[in-house]
Amino acid sequence: MSELQLKSQRFRREREADWRRLEAIVDKAEKRSASALSDEEILAMPVLYRSALSSLSVARATSLDQGLIGYLESLAARAYFFVYGARSTPQEQLAAFFGRDWPAGVRGLWRETLIALAITVLGAAVAWWLIGIDSDWFFGFVDAGLADGRDPTASRETLRATLYHEQGAEGLSVFSTWLFTHNAGVALLAFALGFAFGAPTIVLLLMNGAMLGAMLHVFFEKGLGFEFGGWLLIHGVTELFAIVLAGAAGMKIGWAVAFPGADSRLEALSRAGRTTGAAMVGVVLMLLLAGLLEGFGRQLIGSDVIRYAIAAATALMWGLYFYGPRPARARA
Repeated sequence: MSELQLKSQRFRREREADWRRLEAIVDKAEKRSASALSDEEILAMPVLYRSALSSLSVARATSLDQGLIGYLESLAARAYFFVYGARSTPQEQLAAFFGRDWPAGVRGLWRETLIALAITVLGAAVAWWLIGIDSDWFFGFVDAGLADGRDPTASRETLRATLYHEQGAEGLSVFSTWLFTHNAGVALLAFALGFAFGAPTIVLLLMNGAMLGAMLHVFFEKGLGFEFGGWLLIHGVTELFAIVLAGAAGMKIGWAVAFPGADSRLEALSRAGRTTGAAMVGVVLMLLLAGLLEGFGRQLIGSDVIRYAIAAATALMWGLYFYGPRPARARA
């Protein structure tokens, strides 16, 4: 037997017990979970991991057999993820998203959110002004099929009937699903169009605001402004806020492409994507809630007072959730 083989056998014999113990702990963690480890095993793992790294370093330096080196490399790589890797359960990931990532993403868009809101309000104001001059402008902002009879030619009684129909729950789930799909499409389009330097997103926000302003003018003109406000806001607070956030995210992306600053466009786009990613996932959840309020709450609740109360509650909820004070994170 050669001297190198003797050294390899002696080296393995002196340290193999620690390697096997580390391997058993890693096997247990992989098959079950890190939470299945005992306190003793958790404390032993970093020590055994460093010992395995030391053994690997010696094995490489002294050119011991490649089989042993391969074994130690594999063992060290497996143990690394349990010693240093970030591990969390799906429940912990959800808690992190709702507790930190989503609100932080929205707060990171506060400038773009204000701009998107201002653009939407501008579109509504322009539509209101033009329809006040000539009511035919209404059909330039709102498709006749979408208006469904709620236009300047409708009587007050007809308009009021659209706000307080007595349709039951039958069929509302289908309508809610359709509305969610429609609104999600508008929001995602506002985000996607941001890649074209943000300009199409601005146009879409103007059009969405103009449609809102046109509908507001029709109902206010017939003395139904208060009633229409309750009908709209019970779901509109959440829905319009979601669309504004999607537009803000689109503008963030577009401006990163157009004005990357000292970074390359790819780096600027990557940074903007990290900021907007969590916000856009949250936008879809907001639209789902808006769809439920639209398809169920708004049509099953006929009281204006209750509608406004729900609208105010949702506005307060989103305001506090996204922009309210948050406890400072403890530093390690």
